[in-house]
Amino acid sequence: METFSISNLDLVIVLVYLAFIIWWGLKNGKSSDSQSYFLAGRSMPWWVVGLSLFAASISSTTLIGQSGDAYHTGIAVFNYNLTGIVVMVFFAVFLLPLYIKSGIFTIPEFLEKRFDRRSRYYFSAICIIGNIFLDAAGALYAAALIIKLILPDADLQLIIIVFAIIAASYTIPGGLSSAINAELIQAVILILGSILLTFYCFQQGGDYFYQLFASGDISVKLIRPLTDTATPWLGLIVGMPVLGIYFWANNQTLVQRVLSSKSVDEGRKGVLFTGFLTMLTLFIIAIPGVIARHLFPGLEKPDMVYPNMVLQLIPVGLLGIMLAALLSALTSTLSAILNSTSTLFTMDFYAQYNKNASSQKLVIIGKITSCVIIVAAALWAPQIGKFGSLLKYYQEMLSYIAPPVVAAFLLGVFNKRVNGNGAFAGLLSGLAIAVVMLFYKNKIFGDMHFLLIVPFLLTVSGIVIYLVSMCYPKPVAEKLVDTTFSMRELKAEFRANRALVWYKNYHSWAIVLLVLSVLIWIIFS
Repeated sequence: METFSISNLDLVIVLVYLAFIIWWGLKNGKSSDSQSYFLAGRSMPWWVVGLSLFAASISSTTLIGQSGDAYHTGIAVFNYNLTGIVVMVFFAVFLLPLYIKSGIFTIPEFLEKRFDRRSRYYFSAICIIGNIFLDAAGALYAAALIIKLILPDADLQLIIIVFAIIAASYTIPGGLSSAINAELIQAVILILGSILLTFYCFQQGGDYFYQLFASGDISVKLIRPLTDTATPWLGLIVGMPVLGIYFWANNQTLVQRVLSSKSVDEGRKGVLFTGFLTMLTLFIIAIPGVIARHLFPGLEKPDMVYPNMVLQLIPVGLLGIMLAALLSALTSTLSAILNSTSTLFTMDFYAQYNKNASSQKLVIIGKITSCVIIVAAALWAPQIGKFGSLLKYYQEMLSYIAPPVVAAFLLGVFNKRVNGNGAFAGLLSGLAIAVVMLFYKNKIFGDMHFLLIVPFLLTVSGIVIYLVSMCYPKPVAEKLVDTTFSMRELKAEFRANRALVWYKNYHSWAIVLLVLSVLIWIIFS
C-alpha cells in the first residue's frame, strides 16, 4: 500500500479540528429528557435539518465508494443520488407529514402504529444488526484505512478505537443535539473541502473530462444500455426508487434528523435543502472520480481514489482542511449511526419492556446502549478486511430485504385495507425470499442486474401483504389516524400554500429540484 507524508501544519489543523468538534458537540448537547436526547427536543429549523441530513448521508460508502465506482465505471453511480433526490420530493410530500404528526421516535414505531408490534420488532432488529456490524463498523474501518496511508506503522485496531472514542465522546453525553450540531460544522467543512478538491482536480485534469464529454464517452453518461453492468437504464425506473425509499424514508439514521424538526413545513424544507446539496455530489464526488482515471491510472483498488486525490492534489496547509473534511464524513456518519441505533434499542425494546421507565431512565439506557454499540462495532471493524466476501453477501441480502419493507410502508400508507397480519406475513416472506436469493440467485435470475430483480421482490411482497390482509378483518379506525394518506388533507394543504409567496412554499422548491434532476439526466444522457 502506497503511503504519504503529512506536514506538521496539516497535522495540527486536523487535531485542532477534532478537538473543536468534540467541544462543540458537548457544548450543544441536550440530555435532560428522552425527547431532548433522542430527538433534540423536536426544535430544529429547516436549514439545520438539511445540513445534518446531508452530513449523515455522506457516509464512507458515498465519499469513498462512489468516487471509486466513478473511477471504475464512470458517473453512472450518481444515478443513485439523482434518483434519491426524486425520492426526497416524494418523501417530503407524502410520508414525512405522517411521521411527524404520529409523534414517533423511530421508524419501526410507525409500523406498530399502523400495523402491530411484530412488524416493529422485526424491522427494528434488522436495523440494529445492520447499523452495528455493517454501517458503524464500516465507517470505522474506512477511517482507519485512510489513517494507515499516512501512518503505515500505526495499529489498525488502535486507530479504530481512537475514532470510536472521538465519535462517542460527544454523541453519547449529548444525544441527537450534539450529533446534529457537530454535523452542521462537518457539513460545511465537507462541502467547502470537496469544492476545494474539485477545483484542484479540474485544474490538473479538467481537459480530460471535457474531451470525454465532447466525444460522448460512455463513462460520462448517466443513461446506460440495458446490458450495462453498472446501472442499466431500466434499473433507474424500477429498482433505484425502491432502494431510494428504503434509504431516505425508512432509514432511522437519516429520518431521525427529520423527526427533530419543529414542524412539518420545516422538515419538508430541510429534506428539499438536502436534495440541492446532494445534487452537488455530481461535481464534488462523481466527476472528480472520472478525472482521477487520468491523474492516477491503474490503481488496483478503486476505493483508494478519493484518499489519493486528497493526499496528492491538495497543497500543504489546505491538506489539513481537506483531511478534516474527509474525517467529517466518517465521524458524522458514525455519530448518526450511534445515536439512531441506541434510539432504536431504547424506544423499540427497552421502553416496551419497562413501560414505567421515566424519561431520565430512558436517557441512561440510551447512553449505556451507545457504549455497547460502539464497543461492538470497534471490535468487529478489523474483521471486515478478513471477511470481505461475507460483507458482500450481507450487503446483497440487505438489498433483498429492502423491497418487502418498502412494500409494507407504501401499502400501509396508501391502502387502508391492509392489516398487521398481512404486513408481518409480507416481511417474513421477504426474509425467506432473501435467504433463498442469497444461495440460488443465479439459478432463478441468472446474471440479471440486482436493480432489475428488486421490482419482482417488491411485487411478490406486496401481493402477500394484500392477500393475507384480505383473509382477516379490516384494521380498526385508530390504526389509520396519522398513518395513512388523505387526499382531502393534501388538497387542503395545496390550497393553503397558494397564499404563500413562492419562495416560502415548499412546492416551488420541489418543482425546481425535479426540473434540475431531469435537466441533468438530459445533459448527461
